[in-house]
Amino acid sequence: MHVRSLKLAYFSPTGTTSAVVRAMARGFGYDNVEDVDITMPDARKQMLKVSGEDLLVVAAPVYGGRIPELLEPWLRGLELDKTPVVCVAVFGNRAFEDALIELADLVAERGGVVVGGAAFVGEHSFSSEQYPVAVARPDAEDLRGAEDFGRRVRETLDALPSLDAAPEPAIPGDRPYKERKKGGPVDFIQVGDNCVRCGVCAEHCPVEAISAEDYGRTDAEKCIKCCACIKACPEHARSTKPGSPVEGFAKWLAENCRERLEPRYFF
Repeated sequence: MHVRSLKLAYFSPTGTTSAVVRAMARGFGYDNVEDVDITMPDARKQMLKVSGEDLLVVAAPVYGGRIPELLEPWLRGLELDKTPVVCVAVFGNRAFEDALIELADLVAERGGVVVGGAAFVGEHSFSSEQYPVAVARPDAEDLRGAEDFGRRVRETLDALPSLDAAPEPAIPGDRPYKERKKGGPVDFIQVGDNCVRCGVCAEHCPVEAISAEDYGRTDAEKCIKCCACIKACPEHARSTKPGSPVEGFAKWLAENCRERLEPRYFF
């Protein structure tokens, strides 16, 4: 089947998901590629309409075994017309659980036809020098795998007489999905004296939880604990508060998720 263009739609607060989909795009090898970065709030206000002649990649990090809840309104606003879709989940070396099948279900509800799925490992958002978890992933090997996956998906599509002949990928997961934890807001970010009030943290926050009037203050009600502000700070002024629940979980991850997990592919 003929694909007119490739659209890459992704939510990537710390850059791991975007790195995976861009490597995948190299493997697809299409000349016409559109980037649809929905990380920031204004971008998620724009709905996306994709025809059946385009290939759509939808990618998101895994939060607690599910896709991020704040993405649901945008995903439910997709307008797809028998559009071939590749679903991608990026998890922090623990487990992707029901995130990938949830993403595939949402896409199918909006008129997409899932032709492939993949789960990649990215450095966990809670990873730190003290509690490292999947540091620097996706690494070169992961990105080569993403590129190869894109190449294999394209070969599959090129060989199809039509999308109706596409086999349904056996994407793992449970229905109903894992229940989301109902925990309340967590005030876990501390700001050191080396903060120069540059505003980079606020620029990278996907939910506008950092005040433009006071960069040292984070609205715990809005915060989704993605740690984009911590990773992006050029002065390393932001960190996790000692004794906070986030630090406790980071410690558990560092102790229990040391074994390198590899990407998984579904055709």
